[in-house]
Amino acid sequence: MEPQIVAGKSYRWTFFDGPMQGRSFEHVFRADGGLSFVRLDAAGFPEGLPTRVATYEAASLGRDVTVISYLSPSGTTLTTVLDHRSGLLVAVASNENDFWVQHGRFEEVHAQRGDAAHA
Repeated sequence: MEPQIVAGKSYRWTFFDGPMQGRSFEHVFRADGGLSFVRLDAAGFPEGLPTRVATYEAASLGRDVTVISYLSPSGTTLTTVLDHRSGLLVAVASNENDFWVQHGRFEEVHAQRGDAAHA
């Protein structure tokens, strides 16, 4: 896999449907191969402390599509496909008992309010 394709980048994901419908999260992908994510409130501020994940995997499917996957500390794996041309995403969350498909949009964020919380 190619984690370096998202290393050093931050993305805000907002889900249209599924269990996270209407919720936004900011993901910060670190150069060391780890990431952190935090749920955002309606004003775009972090709700609580970020969750840290030791490793993630990322791969490119051409110039416009990126696939990212990680196992959260809660035991849920999130695999997300980002379409950079449209700004849309599809995510599949799964655990040992179930799985959920979610759709949404994303944007790359630069030095936003939540970034400092991930340091």
